[in-house]
Amino acid sequence: MGALIAAKSMGKDAAAEARVGLAGPILGTIGTLIPLAIWLATGSDLWRALAYIGFFINLINLMPVLPLDGGRAMAVLGPYVWLLGILIAVAATVIFLGPFMLIFVLALGGPELYHRFKNRHSQESRAFHSVPTGTKLAVAAVYFGLTAVLILGAAETYISRSL
Repeated sequence: MGALIAAKSMGKDAAAEARVGLAGPILGTIGTLIPLAIWLATGSDLWRALAYIGFFINLINLMPVLPLDGGRAMAVLGPYVWLLGILIAVAATVIFLGPFMLIFVLALGGPELYHRFKNRHSQESRAFHSVPTGTKLAVAAVYFGLTAVLILGAAETYISRSL
């Protein structure tokens, strides 16, 4: 249901990092299709709940904040997208997740985000983020398309329960 990947380098440029970042949520979404298919075939709430969890976890993983895969994928659009990611992470924390998730994300990704943002004008950073416009558009299309699929999947498999 997930993995933590640590590497000295995510690739030679932001496009390579985006491919690595999108691979996890794409494969996770494909994996979530199994409990979805079983739920559709059986009507069992257990499989519906498992599908929901899969969609939801992959959706959270796509938040555009480091160290999550969405932050890696959005590196192709430049470091300012990560500031938007922090706002999304705060909003998701307040609405859905509770403070633990934000603390976890900021503790793991905060130092990397600070380092990358501080060095965003360096020659190395400019070379890393120098990606053709067509590649940026393709990554954005996959990212936003996958996000839409995950939102739709989570909405369709959500079961409202009261305690």
